[in-house]
Amino acid sequence: MKKLGIIGCGWLGSQIAQRLSDQYKIFATTTTESKVGDLESKGYQTTLVSFPNELDPEMKEWENAKDLDAIIISVPFSGIRGAKIPMNEKRENLLNFIGNYQGQLFLMSSTGVYAQEEKEFTEEDQPAENVESESFILEKFPQTNILRLGGLMGDQRLLKNYHISNLDQLVNHIHYADIVSVIEKMLENHSESKVYNVVAPIHPNKEEVINAQKDLPYDGERTTVGRTISPEKLSKELNFEFQYPDPRYFHL
Repeated sequence: MKKLGIIGCGWLGSQIAQRLSDQYKIFATTTTESKVGDLESKGYQTTLVSFPNELDPEMKEWENAKDLDAIIISVPFSGIRGAKIPMNEKRENLLNFIGNYQGQLFLMSSTGVYAQEEKEFTEEDQPAENVESESFILEKFPQTNILRLGGLMGDQRLLKNYHISNLDQLVNHIHYADIVSVIEKMLENHSESKVYNVVAPIHPNKEEVINAQKDLPYDGERTTVGRTISPEKLSKELNFEFQYPDPRYFHL
């Protein structure tokens, strides 16, 4: 059986692990000691490791890395949007942990790399080499696939469950099941050095989404003006069809 490493087995990492565990032996990392037992009970070989904001001179290379067919990095390395948090040493800790890994590599990034402008953005609008939170890994591991994820939704993560402002704002959301399907397809294709927007292709506004999830009608005017992220490149290059193309129906 092939071996898959997931650095950061939080909400998304756990979804990826669960879906792919019948095809891959899972090697997971977590920063939370109490989660080690839970992950191991699922059959994952688990490593407790954190990536502090200060350089850790004790950071050792992941001993499992050399045996892995692919590694998925699902740890945030961009800081909170708008916050000027120095992340260079945290990133260096990650690079030291991966060592000289030569296999297939994925970095979970964010559509937050695009400006807050009312237009449709494609990957070409923001090359990865110009994005600090993406270029740091490409410099050492040029084979890395960058997946720019929209707002993570699915399961109990539904817009109706949150206190939401700016209800007329268009959404750029993605269901976790489609993220896993994208990764699965890229693993099969042995994809390298790709940059994709992983965002549902339909962009209703927040109020539309919330009303649909509450089974209420929407009486407002449908707008197509706003900041939207295009997944067209992903759809074309991978011949990918979204299981959940419309955020209004992520709850079904």
